[in-house]
Amino acid sequence: LVLAGAGSGKTRVLTYKIAYLVDSVGLPPEHILAVTFTNKAAQEMKVRIHELVDNELKGITIGTFHSIGAMILRREISRLGWSSDFTIYDQTDSKALIKQTIKSLDLDLKMYDPKSTQIKISNAKNSMQNPDFLLSSASNINEEKIAQIYSEYEKSLKDNNALDFDDLLIKPIEIFNKYSQVLEYYRNKFQYVLVDEYQDTNKPQFDFIYQLTQIRQDIFVVGDDDQSIYGWRGADISNILNFNNSYKNAKIVKLEENYRSTQNIL
Repeated sequence: LVLAGAGSGKTRVLTYKIAYLVDSVGLPPEHILAVTFTNKAAQEMKVRIHELVDNELKGITIGTFHSIGAMILRREISRLGWSSDFTIYDQTDSKALIKQTIKSLDLDLKMYDPKSTQIKISNAKNSMQNPDFLLSSASNINEEKIAQIYSEYEKSLKDNNALDFDDLLIKPIEIFNKYSQVLEYYRNKFQYVLVDEYQDTNKPQFDFIYQLTQIRQDIFVVGDDDQSIYGWRGADISNILNFNNSYKNAKIVKLEENYRSTQNIL
């Protein structure tokens, strides 16, 4: 675990680590998985690594959690009853389907506003709670109806051979849990896992990474516990604070010098 403050060279550390794994350790690039939060960061990392590494980097997997989830699902989703040419619904598509679902259940669109219902469903998914869980834990009729909308929404997604953005994280975990041979395949494929901005991981992202790295424990994460900005979509700061509970032999390195900001800013 590298705890690194602003301007201390987080991405640089990650890219140099990958270069070291390939050039010095001799780990084949196809066994490396590097995960970032944005497409821009993933692209930047690819460029930096190509500048550093002498070896051919064909086969290395660098991307966002969602793009890596989508890549796995294109290969494995048929196990859950979707076909591999599934559509990924963005926020607008997802909200439209929720609105349609609310109407089909003859519920009041003012009382069950599609936008706030979408947020509730997304929060449930990011907490890894399915419709049945929401229904069983409902404390009033309102919450029961939200669970019902959630359940019907999930059925409609499947009928349309579609996934929403949250499913790109949830569904690979579901496959890993149901099919141990698939999990074994990806554990062998991704023998060393590196994660940038680890402080912003949420429950499914933590679970996804933990499943892949649980046996080998070859994991390298970089983050700043003072810079967690994704609380609104379930980021769980305890993932970084309790890292050595999950990985017992973890080594913690702190980068505390800021190379980017002027003295006034510091």
